[in-house]
Amino acid sequence: MRRNYVIIVAGGTGSRMGSGTPKQFLLLDGLPVMMHAIQAFYQSASTPKLIVVIHPSLHDSWRSLCEKHQFVLPHTVVNGGKSRFESVKNGLETIKSMDTELADCVIAVHDAARPLISATLIDKTYEQAALNGAAALATPSTDSVRVKSSDGLENKAFPRWNVYLIQTPQTFNGAILCAAYDQVDEDDGSFTDDASVVEKKGYPITLVDGDTRNLKITFPEDLRIAEVFIVGARS
Repeated sequence: MRRNYVIIVAGGTGSRMGSGTPKQFLLLDGLPVMMHAIQAFYQSASTPKLIVVIHPSLHDSWRSLCEKHQFVLPHTVVNGGKSRFESVKNGLETIKSMDTELADCVIAVHDAARPLISATLIDKTYEQAALNGAAALATPSTDSVRVKSSDGLENKAFPRWNVYLIQTPQTFNGAILCAAYDQVDEDDGSFTDDASVVEKKGYPITLVDGDTRNLKITFPEDLRIAEVFIVGARS
């Protein structure tokens, strides 16, 4: 029987938000941003076991927030690392300690700062990963695209219909994801997300149609846009 897991990565410090509070802890519709993401996975038909990766210095803050908001959804808190790569790897080590048959598992990785992910999209990525081994949400680019040369002196138009903007969750067969994360992080910028780590190991990525509302909270205006989406969904 297939077993599902999700690693929710919450390592941001809030530097680009201009706030002393990490962005995943900022309030959105009365709850910290990352609680919305956790709820979405908990309520999905895939019902994965929840692994939440947080920097060790923020564990006490997270416990206080859970008490304050009476947030009791079952989840395992894991120490975040110095990089996203290391944080995901820490999450995988926790899953390995829970489950030895990784080939029978499907593991999603999701950014805690994407609070508006829907249960429907979550389930689609699990289904595609179970079928094809590796799946990632993506939306087609609606903007014109230009590509710079390596020296930055030239740039050329590139057909935007060939460009997709990647979101999370990105979801994988457990054995594939763990094998990919056995690679060394060269810290050269080539590993921009989990799909790029898996792809470098030689596995193809299936793209699943995402949603522009599945935005990542990075700047203050993103939080305001997310509030608008939530209010609109209730109307």
